[in-house]
Amino acid sequence: MALVLTTLAVQAEVQLPGWMTSHMVLQQQTTVHLNATAKKGATVKITASWDQQTQKIQADKQTGAFAFDLRVPRAGGPYSITFDDGKKLVLEDVMAGEVWFCSGQSNMEMPVKGWGKVLNFEQEVAAANHPLVRLFQVGHAVALTPQTTVPQGHTKGWAVCSPEMVEEFSACAYFFAREVSQKLGIAIGVVNSSWGGTPAESWTSNEALKGVTGFEKHEQRAAEAGYDEQKLKQLYQDERLEWMKEAFGADAGLEEGNLRRAPWAATDFDDSSWAKQQQPTQWDNDAALKDFDGVVWMRRVVDIPAPIAGKDLKLNLGGIDDEDVTYWNGESVGMTAGWSAKRSYNVPGRLVQAGRNVLTVRIYDTSGNGGFNAAADAFNITSGSTTISLAGEWSWQKSMDATQVKNISAIVEPKPLNDSWYPANLWNAMVAPFLDMPVRGFLWYQGCSNVGRAVQYESLFQAMILDWQAKFNKNAVVAAYPKPAQQDERRRFFAQADSKALPFYFVQIANYRWEKDLQPQSDWAAIREAQRQATKLDGVGMMVNIDIGMAMDIHPKNKQEVGRRLALLALNRTYGREEPCAAPEYMQMRVSEGKAILTFRPVQGSDALAQNDDIKGFSIAGPDHQWHVAKARVEGERWMQRVIVECPEVALPIAVRYAWADNPTCDLKTVSGLPVGPFRTDDWADFK
Repeated sequence: MALVLTTLAVQAEVQLPGWMTSHMVLQQQTTVHLNATAKKGATVKITASWDQQTQKIQADKQTGAFAFDLRVPRAGGPYSITFDDGKKLVLEDVMAGEVWFCSGQSNMEMPVKGWGKVLNFEQEVAAANHPLVRLFQVGHAVALTPQTTVPQGHTKGWAVCSPEMVEEFSACAYFFAREVSQKLGIAIGVVNSSWGGTPAESWTSNEALKGVTGFEKHEQRAAEAGYDEQKLKQLYQDERLEWMKEAFGADAGLEEGNLRRAPWAATDFDDSSWAKQQQPTQWDNDAALKDFDGVVWMRRVVDIPAPIAGKDLKLNLGGIDDEDVTYWNGESVGMTAGWSAKRSYNVPGRLVQAGRNVLTVRIYDTSGNGGFNAAADAFNITSGSTTISLAGEWSWQKSMDATQVKNISAIVEPKPLNDSWYPANLWNAMVAPFLDMPVRGFLWYQGCSNVGRAVQYESLFQAMILDWQAKFNKNAVVAAYPKPAQQDERRRFFAQADSKALPFYFVQIANYRWEKDLQPQSDWAAIREAQRQATKLDGVGMMVNIDIGMAMDIHPKNKQEVGRRLALLALNRTYGREEPCAAPEYMQMRVSEGKAILTFRPVQGSDALAQNDDIKGFSIAGPDHQWHVAKARVEGERWMQRVIVECPEVALPIAVRYAWADNPTCDLKTVSGLPVGPFRTDDWADFK
C-alpha cells in the first residue's frame, strides 16, 4: 500500500506535447514556445537541469492550460526537465542536439530488419548500440483535420538506439543519424513518420493543396463542407462517379464509364471473337498482352450444378493486378484496388442459376504485370462442400490503353475518407502534431505512388516542401548551426550555404523494373525529372539513387548507402563540412560537327566528373524525335569538363537524355563515386 501511495504521489497532472518524453533530443540552441496542461489553477514549476533555473507559471483555472518557453542550450547532456504542479513529472536522459523529421512511403519506412531486411541486417542490428542516436517512431493514423495528438509507434516515444529498437525502425533514418552523429560527435534525433504506398498529396496540407492542379475542386468542396465527415462521405460518392465517367468514358465495356452498366458483362453478350488465355496467369505471359497497361475484360462460362442453384456462392480469385470489378451474370458483386489484396466475393443466391452462368472480371492494370496471380488450386468457387475450379480457358479483350485514361495527370482517383491516399489525411494525423517541435530539417523518400502523374507531381511536391518549410518552427527561434572556422572559398559562392529555409533533403526514386537502353516514355524517368525540379527551391537538396536500385524489387536493400548520401548532403550543406555530397548538374548543350557538347555547372558540395571514355546511359535524337542509343565521353579538366555525345544515326542532334528509363544502365559519376542524376535537354511532352 505504501508503494502504491508513493507512486500516485509522483504522478503529475502535467500533460505535455506527445513528442516530449524521456530520452528525447531537443533541437539545440532553440527557444520554443510550447503549450501544455496541468492541474486547474495550479502553479507549475519548470526546472531544466542545464541551467537549474525555475519558471513558475499559473495554469488556467478553468482548463488547466498553460504555456511556457523552453531555452535549449548547445549540444550536450544528458539532462532532465522537471514539471511540478504539486505532483512531479521528470523527463530523464534528455539530450540537446540535432533533430530531423523523416517521412515518405515504404522506402523511408523500410526497417533495418522486419520486413525490409537490409544488406547484412543481422550484423547491423547487432552493432546498433549508439547512445547519441535517438529514435521516435510515429504510428499510422489518418485524420480529416489537423491533430495535436501524436500517434505512438513501437518506440513508445523517444528511445535510445539499441538492437531491440532499431530492428523495426527506418533504415534510411537510422543510417543517416548514425553517420551524422559519428561525424559531429553530438546527439542526433530522428522522427520516422512514414507509411508505405502513399502519395505526396496525403502528406500535404489542405491549405497547400488548394493551389495544386487536380485538387482545387476537391479542396473547395471539402472546405465548403466544413470537413464534416458525413458531408465528405457524400462528396466522395459524387467525386467517384465523376471520376469514373471522365477517366473511363472510352471503355467500350462500360456505358459512359459507369461500372454498374457494363454491356460486356451481360450474359447474352457475344464474346466469340475474343482471344483465349489459360487462367490464372499474369497476362505478361501472353505475347499479345506483354507490357500492356490498361483495361482488359476477362469472361468465362461457369456451369452450376442444380443442387447449389439459388444458394450463395463465394468467388475466390486471389490477387488481381491492379484493380478489378467482378460481375456475375451481368451484376457487379465486388471491386478491389491493390495488386496484393486477395479477392473473395459473395454471389447472392438470387443470381445463381442451374447450368450456364457468366463470370466477368474487368481488370485495370496501371503498371508492371497485370492479370490474375492466384494459385490454380485456390482459384475457384465454393458453396458448402462443393468446389468448382475456375482454372482453365478464359476469353479476353482489351478495352482501353492506360494512356487513354483522360486527364490522368490532373484528375486523381477519389479515395474513401479513411484511406491513406485521401488528400491531407497523413499531414493532419502524422505531421501536424509535430509542428511545435523544433527541427533542423527534413529527410524525404517518396514518389513511387505518384508515378504516372509527373506533371502534377512537379507542382505538388514543391507546394508540399514550401508548406512544410513555412509551417515548422513557427513557434521557435532556431540558431544557425555554427560552421567550421575554415571554409573553402568556393563554398561561399553558393547562396544555399546561407539559406534561411529549413533544409529539405530527398531521395530521388531508384532504378526499378526491366532494364532498357531506350524508353523515351518512361513514367519512372518522368517522376525523377519532376523531383529534380524541386532542387530550385531554397534549402532543397536531392540524393541521387539511380545506381543502387533493384530490377525486381521496389525496395532496394542497400539502405546504408542511401543514409550515407543523405548524411553527406546534411554534413556539407547544413553543417559546413567539406566532404563532396553531390555531382555537377547539366547546364547547357551546343551542337558542333554532329556532336552534342554538354556542359555542367558545379553545385554546392559537387566534385569533378570521373574520366570515362565510354559512358553508358545516353540517348540522342534529331529533328524526327526518334531516339537512339549514343556514345559519350568526358573531356576536359575539373571545372572545364564537358560530355561529348554522338551517334552515327543522328547527323543533326537536337536533344539528349541521360538515364532516361525505368531502370537505365548508366555510369556517369564523380571522382568520389557519386552518380550524376537523370536529366534531359529537351522539353518534349512525352509523358503526363
